[in-house]
Amino acid sequence: MRIVVDVSPLSHPRTGVGNYIRGSLRGLAEAAGGEHQIVAFAPVSMRARGQLEDALDGVPVTRRLVPLPPSAHLWRTLWSRIGRPPVERVAGPLDVFHFSDWMYPRQRAGLRTTMIHDLVPLHYPDWVHPRTRLQNTVKYRHAARTCDLIVVNSEFTAADVVDRLGFPRERIVVAYPGVDERFTPGGSRSDYVLMLSPRDPRKNYANLAAAMKLLPELRLVAPEHVSEEELPDLYRGAAVFAYPSFFEGFGIPVVEAMASGTPVVGSSHQSLDEAAGDAAIRVDPESPEAIADGIRRALQERESLVGKGLEHARRFTWRSCGEAHLRGFLTST
Repeated sequence: MRIVVDVSPLSHPRTGVGNYIRGSLRGLAEAAGGEHQIVAFAPVSMRARGQLEDALDGVPVTRRLVPLPPSAHLWRTLWSRIGRPPVERVAGPLDVFHFSDWMYPRQRAGLRTTMIHDLVPLHYPDWVHPRTRLQNTVKYRHAARTCDLIVVNSEFTAADVVDRLGFPRERIVVAYPGVDERFTPGGSRSDYVLMLSPRDPRKNYANLAAAMKLLPELRLVAPEHVSEEELPDLYRGAAVFAYPSFFEGFGIPVVEAMASGTPVVGSSHQSLDEAAGDAAIRVDPESPEAIADGIRRALQERESLVGKGLEHARRFTWRSCGEAHLRGFLTST
């Protein structure tokens, strides 16, 4: 099979979605084992092409990067809305087209599939940028109407897609994210509690900051942007990783922290059940007192939590993620 994967979001600095696209692409290439051709496809501006090339470095796939004039987002949106030309005219013949949130051009034939990471724009529209809200909402409706298969990153999101989009469960594949090999235990532990993306309303910075006032012996480290090189050491050095999120698609930072040998305090919201397993302290995200108590428990039960976390994190590999994608593609064609 010739499997064309839209990697357009890799033209921007990587966040959780970009890391999933890159990791799942690498896992898909490993699972294909040379039997199937995997094509990384992106219509992208010349200015952003270098970022995308860097993201694909070391991923053994065929590249089909199509140069666009400035305002690449506008061109991709117009292509999706107009529906012409079909994607085969630009990406070449295909058996599977797996598109991202960034575009959904028409195709002549083959399996049509996409990835849905979460339905935050439908549940909490005020939490996302207006452009993201419009882009993703239109994409969700289009995917539910036209896709043969939808890939999601958790059973929670699978159930959400069935409930909110009316898409049949038997045409949904769960492909859990993987943990990169760079997340390993080691190093010295400091006295800080780590959280990530504090400006994202989902992550619940305000209640965590209030909880930290009840823990004067600890300090909160909450960087908005962390480089790929810095993140493993930040996880390893933390006394506790706190993730009192209100809503997630999966919650990969929970598993990354576990793989780094750091105890995790996570929200009790059911969207984190699969990421947390039985290896995290779960707390009410609405209660600073509960969060503070959870951090105290995590410090007291550190040894047990670290062992459970390392074992739990081993379940999540990019190879397994790629195998889930490939299995879904093969059984649906």
